[in-house]
Amino acid sequence: MPATQTGPSRKKKGRRVRLIVIAVVLLLVGGVGYGTYWSIDTVRASFPETTGSLQLAGLKNPVQVKRDGQGVPQIYADTPEDLFRAQGYVQAQDRFWEMDVRRHLTGGRMSEMFGSDYVKNDAFLRTLGWHEVARREYDTKLSDTTKRYLRAYADGVNAYLKDHHGKELSVEYAALEFRHDYTPPKWTPVDSVAWLKAMAWDLRSNMREEINRALAAARLSRKQIDQLYPPYPYARNKPVVQNGAVNTITGEFDPKGSPAGASAGGSGLPGAGQGVRSQLASLAENLDGMPTPLGPSGSGIGSNSWVVSGKYTATGKPLLANDPHLAPQLPSVWYQMGLHCTDVTDSCPFDVAGFTFAGMPGVVIGHNRDIAWGMTNMGADVTDLYLEKVTADRYLYHGKQVRFTTREETIKVAGGRSRRITVRTTNNGPIVSDRFDVLRDVGESAPVGDVAPDRGDGYAVALRWTALEPSRTMDAVFGLNTAKDFAAFRKAARDFAVPSQNLLYADTKGNIGYQAPGRIPRRGKGDGRYPAPGWDPAYRWTGYVPQDALPWEYNPSRGYIVTANQAVVDQRRYPYLLTEDWGYGARSKRITDLIESKIKDGGKISTDDMQSMQMDNASEAARLLTPYLLDITVKDDFVREAQQLLKDWDYSQDSDSAAAAYFNAVWRNTLLLAFGNKLPKELRVEGECLRVRPADDSGPVDDLEGDSRLVTECGERSPQAAQPDGGDRWIEVVRGLLKDPRSSWWKASATTTDRATKTRDQLLARAMKAARAELTAKLGKDIDSWSWGRLHRMTLRNQTLGTDGPGVVRWLLNRGPWNLSGGEAAVNATGWNAAGGYGVSWVPSMRMVVNLQDLDKSRWINLAGASGHAFHAHYTDQTRKWAKGELLPWAFSERAVDAATDDKLALTP
Repeated sequence: MPATQTGPSRKKKGRRVRLIVIAVVLLLVGGVGYGTYWSIDTVRASFPETTGSLQLAGLKNPVQVKRDGQGVPQIYADTPEDLFRAQGYVQAQDRFWEMDVRRHLTGGRMSEMFGSDYVKNDAFLRTLGWHEVARREYDTKLSDTTKRYLRAYADGVNAYLKDHHGKELSVEYAALEFRHDYTPPKWTPVDSVAWLKAMAWDLRSNMREEINRALAAARLSRKQIDQLYPPYPYARNKPVVQNGAVNTITGEFDPKGSPAGASAGGSGLPGAGQGVRSQLASLAENLDGMPTPLGPSGSGIGSNSWVVSGKYTATGKPLLANDPHLAPQLPSVWYQMGLHCTDVTDSCPFDVAGFTFAGMPGVVIGHNRDIAWGMTNMGADVTDLYLEKVTADRYLYHGKQVRFTTREETIKVAGGRSRRITVRTTNNGPIVSDRFDVLRDVGESAPVGDVAPDRGDGYAVALRWTALEPSRTMDAVFGLNTAKDFAAFRKAARDFAVPSQNLLYADTKGNIGYQAPGRIPRRGKGDGRYPAPGWDPAYRWTGYVPQDALPWEYNPSRGYIVTANQAVVDQRRYPYLLTEDWGYGARSKRITDLIESKIKDGGKISTDDMQSMQMDNASEAARLLTPYLLDITVKDDFVREAQQLLKDWDYSQDSDSAAAAYFNAVWRNTLLLAFGNKLPKELRVEGECLRVRPADDSGPVDDLEGDSRLVTECGERSPQAAQPDGGDRWIEVVRGLLKDPRSSWWKASATTTDRATKTRDQLLARAMKAARAELTAKLGKDIDSWSWGRLHRMTLRNQTLGTDGPGVVRWLLNRGPWNLSGGEAAVNATGWNAAGGYGVSWVPSMRMVVNLQDLDKSRWINLAGASGHAFHAHYTDQTRKWAKGELLPWAFSERAVDAATDDKLALTP
């Protein structure tokens, strides 16, 4: 339940908004924050016109925009160009500030808006060259039809910009006028395409794990690191595609084929010397500071999507659910919308609704009149870090010195002087370590054995990433929007190069299916788990997994398909390496169990059941660990009182649950004692200090008692990225160690208040004691007053001024907190990082359930609301319902849309 006041009724919305506006004006007129004198007109000037008639230059025919009670628009037009021109205009009405920030982010131009604080981030993004790749994509890869749609969309945005300036765009621009006299430039088609690069960056899979493994070598042996990355549990947590194989003759994936051969393996670097760790630690620190448009990455983070065949549904047709897990933010990542041709023909084929990205035409996730589709992150390993032996203008490759490819970039800075950088690129990709402060004294040990070149002043780090090569993903978006059957769906999926997503399918004829798309590299040597030696041609990419060989499934006999970031196929019996870093399948196993429990003995699944499954709060970590905790004899009455909360607990993490609060505190302390305190400073939370052996000491990390050589060492990682994060990888780590009660991982050093531990039960008892003390400090001594939601809170923050602006501006733009149910690795994935605390880091950013028997009976909800204007009624009007697990009716047919319409706007030529 939210910690803030209850939401207003529709009758009270207008009065509430007026009161908020008056409060804002009183604060700002008093000289608080960015401005001097803001009037009520300043705050309301950007609110969109949603009724009556407006002229939109370039239209061929009138366009209707119908908005429901949540302000969600459904657009009706006679031509695709009119449709997307109107989409651009309408999205600019509601979200132009968000769109403008997004394009400056993808272009490495945030400093133009916000000043010198963003120069470092801009330099990194210019090094990657997202906007330049998007330009080449537009110029050389995309179809003429797609380009026409992109131009029409841009024309619509620019028509809005032509008539709106400063405060008329949003209240944030009123603030910027006081600071930098900023004026937004025209929108371009490339601005839309570039957003796909940001999407791919946040869903890039295992690059952080690749860095973390290399950094862990500062304290841990290769065997210990491998224990912290256990094999995927294929027998327990089934992959998405449970049968099938690549035909050795045709090279195509056959869903009914028999496995024939395992994937190629082999590791990259066996370890990392101090020089490499310095480079990677600096890279990791700066990656943590980079903007994450969609949210953090790491184990346990992802999305849920599943589809059930009509054989097992109450409707007799498929039901498809989806909820992508992304960062909680304002405005919401998603923008709900319908795009409808007045008459659906070959020349105007669109009749589609769903979730869009503001700034990009088309619908990303949703359904049309024939099919529905959902997405989850596939997790394919599409990035590799390469160590490069460099001089000022050359790098070593295959025994020869090769000249860098270079380009100059100028970063304009609001209120300051421009900065120039030189981007150096090898045959493996841009040198990303050029953008960060790197230690000059890099140690003595070679990171790759005796064959490595002399280190000199250290190795540079280059990034190879599939998204840095032009592709046709924008073509795929329109292909999905207009697909009528599974064949057309798969054809569109072939173009969905980055990010690699699990694409789930259902249609009104009763079919269900799945396709794994994406451009996935084939490696020579190495498996992508560690940085590779860039000077050795054996580690180069040799091509990409053939599209025909990528896994897919159509109407499987089990009657359902679940994708929740688990393994796509059994990698041991698939001939191509997709990744060594799947999610470990805790959520997919739980969803599968819920489906199986419902359909056994002839049961049928309803739309209500699908909605209920999305809100399942069960904790797999609790199911695993609680029996061991209850078996421990606790002598301290104070601690035993808390331990008893776990007795008869059903492992559900409801927001009002005292047991969930205590268990999660025990889980966090268990992880910190067993693992976190043994990790190097580069992986621990910044500012948290320990007494440890010097980094060059090779003694065991688990036996420090009485050691006179100890030094104080403080963590360096952000709380959102530190380890152990508590994701489902750590569940599998603990699962394996519980069977070995005397494993060295259960050893923990003594403190002034606690004895050293040597066994599993001793450490778990210490974790229970620490959790009792922690919650007493945070929630009070009375356990009856404890609740998980008081620890586990979500605040929605405006992604620019709401995070970096003055305190009063953050207060005005942000909303919350809300006390949430759910948790890490639960189906209701309100995620948190166990190393950093209990606050919510990622959430189901939207939820939908599509009813293929009657599309008008589908349901959806957004995390926040349709509007990006901070004081508009639709800024966060869906959040309270979202937090309670409610879904809104999703009208699709014109009849249903008309019945739900509150406001109607005519756009005329």
